[in-house]
Amino acid sequence: MTTPIVLTVEAIVNTPIDKVWTYWTSPEHLTKWNHASDDWHCPTAEINLTVGGKFSATMAAKDGSFSFDFWGTYDAIEPEKELHITIGDGRKWSVYFSVEGDATKVVENFEAETENPTEMQQEGWQMILNNFKKYTETN
Repeated sequence: MTTPIVLTVEAIVNTPIDKVWTYWTSPEHLTKWNHASDDWHCPTAEINLTVGGKFSATMAAKDGSFSFDFWGTYDAIEPEKELHITIGDGRKWSVYFSVEGDATKVVENFEAETENPTEMQQEGWQMILNNFKKYTETN
């Protein structure tokens, strides 16, 4: 068994941690920022923010040509600190939140999948995190 490659993306969100946590963990906000490019969107999302609870987000091309559900189960939750998740395909994903002055640092570590180049995966996850930053700072 090979050791998975773990990729990291991060951003400083110029907003207090309580707002960052709310915008990250609420489906009504998730649908507004969870896409890598403007030709995609997240039309539906569900979040059961409990250990053993599931989240699901539909990722879809705006032209209707393709969509998929991104989902997982919460393994551990420390409010306003960290989330540990097992994604639907078995990979691990952790999200860390920390106060940085008047801002919040968000760091995601995720196991890369093997179908796409790691650079492409890291870029895509970073673009989604950048959308989260922009949405959270302007709403």
